[in-house]
Amino acid sequence: MDKDARIFVAGRRGMVGNACWRAISRAGFTRILGPTSRELDLTRQADVEGYFRDTRPQAVILAAARVGGILANAENPAPFIRDNLAIQTNVIHAAWQNGVRHLVFLGSSCIYPKFAPQPIREDALLTGPLEPTNEAYALAKIAGVRMCHFYNQQYGVCYWQLMPTNLYGEFDSFDLTRSHVLPALMRKLHLAALAQKGDAAGIARDEARFGPLPRDIRENLGLSPDGRPDPSRVRVVLWGTGTPRREFLHVDDVAAAVLHVLSLDDVPAELVNVGCGHDLRIAELAEMVRRLAGYEGEIVWDTSKPDGTPRKLLDVSRLTALGFTPSISLEDGLRRAYDWYLRESAG
Repeated sequence: MDKDARIFVAGRRGMVGNACWRAISRAGFTRILGPTSRELDLTRQADVEGYFRDTRPQAVILAAARVGGILANAENPAPFIRDNLAIQTNVIHAAWQNGVRHLVFLGSSCIYPKFAPQPIREDALLTGPLEPTNEAYALAKIAGVRMCHFYNQQYGVCYWQLMPTNLYGEFDSFDLTRSHVLPALMRKLHLAALAQKGDAAGIARDEARFGPLPRDIRENLGLSPDGRPDPSRVRVVLWGTGTPRREFLHVDDVAAAVLHVLSLDDVPAELVNVGCGHDLRIAELAEMVRRLAGYEGEIVWDTSKPDGTPRKLLDVSRLTALGFTPSISLEDGLRRAYDWYLRESAG
């Protein structure tokens, strides 16, 4: 694409959208469109169609979505399916209506069956039952994948469907009622390290930036009603058994993959997994984050809580064949993410 092409980044304020915005800017594109949700409600069809008519983007990166971890998905399945179906349907159709040939739809590896053969190939889609704890979100994303496929088939457009593995990085959500596994681990272990040191001021700054702590977290940190921690009572409680295996990818690698597929003019757009090709146990990840945070206390696994899918490793051979390989190691990515978190929590 020409550097003066108008690119619409839907979901610019989110972790993925923000990373895409930064990557596009670094690549020299200057006409980037990224209205906030207050400026453009993507669930309202008339508003989306009007925005496309007024701005005439030439490419679209669809990173906007209602997202959350196991708890958020389990407690709010109706808005998860409703909002995600509305957002992607409105944006994809308005893009086609207004002559947008290049679009990247970003989904999630949760679209694949819970017990899909490992590593998971793209052709595993719709071959078995989904993980129940995020079924509503997964079904919406599957609909988006198939919508792009059929628009490509019928209208000859180039609408890629990129399915990233578990993502992390700058601008992640650290709200402990909605966050995914890695930011939740990072915040819990960081707060526990502060509590071990008796750092009430540091905990208060963290709450001011990332939101109030649920009652169980306050109890695990040994916090008194006035917010003072008792180091002798500090422990970290994590969901499940710690045995499920997960693959993690830094969000900047996903943004680089988005730019890469947008540059492929003569390749038919399709469903493509985006991952690093290797995984680890959640318990191993917890130990890596523990070392970063400097927490030296107890970690308790609450086996009454769900583990989710036993393993979720993506087959990335299709991505590799397209000429793209991620460049950020998990060790380097975790350090970058934790450094960003420290800067933000310090105010």
